[in-house]
This record gives sequence, structure tokens and C-alpha cells, in this order.
Amino acid sequence: MKKIVVIGPESTGKSTLSSQLAAHYKTLWVPEFARDYLMQLNRPYEQEDLLRMAEGQLITEDAAAVKANELLICDTDLQVIKVWSEAKYGDCDPRILEMIASRKYDLYLLTYIDIAWEDDPLREHPKPEERQYFYQIYRDIVMNSGLPWADIRGGYEERLQTAIEAVTSL
Repeated sequence: MKKIVVIGPESTGKSTLSSQLAAHYKTLWVPEFARDYLMQLNRPYEQEDLLRMAEGQLITEDAAAVKANELLICDTDLQVIKVWSEAKYGDCDPRILEMIASRKYDLYLLTYIDIAWEDDPLREHPKPEERQYFYQIYRDIVMNSGLPWADIRGGYEERLQTAIEAVTSL
């Protein structure tokens, strides 16, 4: 089973690309658990909620991995929760860091900020300089991961083709 992670700042087409890749490879993709969690939360989220989101993401990922067709596409991984926690709270729960260390993936697809920002009540960093800042953080993560990764840029079709080439090279 190969696990592909689509990672990047908010509103950079991660879910769209994940869905397209899953359709192309006739497999499953794991949506970002945090989105559904936050939509059902009837209050502002707190740092402890990030641990619940991390746990939910892994449970969802593990359930999908059993049913996937030799390839699993993950719309984000726990690195996103780590970055989110550090940006908002200044640190990250050590339990989340342990979960990150325990997971194995095979490829990162890093989405660039050249997709137009789509406003959404769950998104927090619309300014171009914020988007660039977070892109650099994710770029550092994938570069230091020791895993293969691809920089995903351009229009939706170009992004999909670049991602397919990267996945095929596995």
C-alpha cells in the first residue's frame, strides 16, 4: 500500500486534487477530518480539539487503507495540525508529535498558492503574505521529510498531470 499526502496551505486545491487522483487511480481518498469536526463543533475550537482532530484523521485514514486499491490518497496529514497548532498556540501537543513520528507515507504533493483564495468560515489566513509564509513552512517539512515530493502548481489540469507523474514515478 502506497500512501500519498497532499499537503499545503489553506485554499490551495488539496481536496480537489485528492479527489481527482483517487478517481484517476480508482482508489479511495481520505478527506481532511478537521473540516467535518469543526463544522460540527458548536463553539470556537481550542488547542485540545487539535488532538481529537489528529486522532480522527488517523482513524479515518486507517479505515480507508483497508479498502483502498494499493494506493491511498490523504488530503493532508498530521503535519498540518502541527503547523496549525504552532501558528495559533505557539506549540504542539507531544501526543500529536508522537503520532506524526509513528506514521509512514510514500510521497508528498505540495500544493502552491497560485490557486485563488476561496473564502470559507473555517479558513484563517487569506492574506498573500500569510499564504506564502505557510507555503514555506510546508515546503520545509516536505524537503526535510526524506520522502519524495512534488511541487504542484498551475491550473487544475496541470496540477493533476504533475501529481499523476509524481505518483507514477513511485
